[in-house]
Amino acid sequence: MSSRDVVLARVRRALADVPRGEGPSDPPVPRDYHRVHGSRTTAQSVDLLAENLADYRAIVHRSDAEGLPGLIHRLLVERGARTVVVPPGLDPAWLDPAWRDPSSAAGSDVTLVEDHASSTPYELDAVDSVLTGCAVAIAETGTLVLDAGPDQGRRRITLVPDHHICVVRVPDQVVGSVPEALPRLAPERPLTWISGPSATSDIELDRVEGVHGPRTLEVILLAGSRETG
Repeated sequence: MSSRDVVLARVRRALADVPRGEGPSDPPVPRDYHRVHGSRTTAQSVDLLAENLADYRAIVHRSDAEGLPGLIHRLLVERGARTVVVPPGLDPAWLDPAWRDPSSAAGSDVTLVEDHASSTPYELDAVDSVLTGCAVAIAETGTLVLDAGPDQGRRRITLVPDHHICVVRVPDQVVGSVPEALPRLAPERPLTWISGPSATSDIELDRVEGVHGPRTLEVILLAGSRETG
């Protein structure tokens, strides 16, 4: 028998007790697993998110709406970023107005690069940083989920630049567990799940960062902010 025959024979044996005509969606699948784990308060979930993000080597900051533009500006300047790509639906209140005025002293620090469908990976690779929001943040796993919403943009802008600043609206976008996050997400959208900076240990078990995405991830937990749209 060939390898193909062996595999098909195993499949037939495994399906021997399946009634003829039964489809994949016919058998009932129990969904009785726990969605909520424990009894954390909202503040405790936010603290757990921050702890797990830091454990994954993300850099975590906290801010309110008033201090957010200044914090973002400072992080970019400290990084030495001269250009930052922003999605078209990003909340303009997050940005220092001076950035849009090249003639001002503050505006000369950072140049905003708008995301366009025509932007190539080579053009994005020349951009220093990217600034986005997120769809949901999962406390237990320290995971940010992006779904290409208006304030997140296309997937490629968060994978090519080497520095990603992601703003999480607290408490609206923070959930405790993965089962709590899934109902908030549309499976037909391009979902990107981020747990810390991009890293791999595929070669000789040596950790290498920045292979599949940004080498540096900074997360701002924006207190008292509500989702819009």
